[in-house]
Amino acid sequence: MDNIYLTPEGYEKIRKEIEHLKKTKRKKLSKAIEEARSHGDISENAEYDAAKEAMALNEKKIAELEERLGRAQILDESRIPKDEALIGATVKLKDTDSGEIMQYTLVSELEADYSQGKISVTSPIGKGLLGHKKSEIVEIEVPAGTLRYKILEISRI
Repeated sequence: MDNIYLTPEGYEKIRKEIEHLKKTKRKKLSKAIEEARSHGDISENAEYDAAKEAMALNEKKIAELEERLGRAQILDESRIPKDEALIGATVKLKDTDSGEIMQYTLVSELEADYSQGKISVTSPIGKGLLGHKKSEIVEIEVPAGTLRYKILEISRI
């Protein structure tokens, strides 16, 4: 299996999510199962079945996240070129057609959150930016056509 590259912030976020799922959500779901069980015959108890299913989904998510963290490599920012659009970099772009200015941080799929401006290096835009430097014009093929961006700035956290 492939390694997963995470920023220190992304690693910590996933670790905290696992902790929450194990300590808080697991207890809450256990209580829901006990409560549903106390209502009598569990063979025809939809509440019990739903609580057991929720518990199974929670355990599955914990296992998936732990497996991913087990493959995670934390990025050492000091060893990554600061002038290149690579994972962990924040890239300020100008759409050459519309003039719109935007900024994205390139992260792994696990850390991607478009609402926070974090895009995956496996997304079309993320892939298209990788390896490019300041002042370069980048053409990126997306389902809607070709995007053209000028890289205005590259920074690291």
